[in-house]
Amino acid sequence: MSLTISSPAFTEGDEIPKVFTCEGRDTAPPLQWTGVPAEAKSLVLIVDDPDAPDPAAPKMTWVHWVIYNLPPDSYGLPEGADASDLPPGTGEGLNDWQRAGYGGPCPPIGRHRYFHKLYALDTRLDQFGDKPVKADVVAAMQGHILAEAQLMGTYQKGS
Repeated sequence: MSLTISSPAFTEGDEIPKVFTCEGRDTAPPLQWTGVPAEAKSLVLIVDDPDAPDPAAPKMTWVHWVIYNLPPDSYGLPEGADASDLPPGTGEGLNDWQRAGYGGPCPPIGRHRYFHKLYALDTRLDQFGDKPVKADVVAAMQGHILAEAQLMGTYQKGS
């Protein structure tokens, strides 16, 4: 069985409901996963937008959420998940608003793509101080990824 990530709130390639964006409650969508390899020691979830600021001329990937050291026996996160919903030992990195936690889609122009990427690792990432950024987590994962999966949703303001 291969690693998969999904959401009961939207399907692959579909629009993310407004409630999970800056035009709604700006809370995290529910996520579920299956197929975590038996040898996995932790999971990492990264949500980002490669279309910032304008999908016609992207200049950066905007980071919306970074979670690391999720237990490999976890099966997902509830709608509106925040630090209090994370299993013990799980860490959150800083998003590009310079805060920990989820920041929902809020594209300044056009329809953007939002990738919810799940990685199964053969190790835990315990080398960080408080609140690493995505680049720190991605660098620490190198050579430790057993499996990966992604779910992509889109959003355009006013839609």
